[in-house]
Amino acid sequence: MAVPKQKSSKARGRKRRTHYKTSAPTVSVCPECQEPKLPHTACPECGAYKDRNVSPVDNEE
Repeated sequence: MAVPKQKSSKARGRKRRTHYKTSAPTVSVCPECQEPKLPHTACPECGAYKDRNVSPVDNEE
């Protein structure tokens, strides 16, 4: 098993990790209520998915 001869510094390790970035999630528009939603999921506002209502949404507010 390979073992490093020298301790790698914090700067060197951080330079190596500069490309480990998170990307912003893609957002699509609900065809029913025109609200933003994540793709391939039911709309959190109206409960529509693929042109039909799949979950009852309680808007008691």
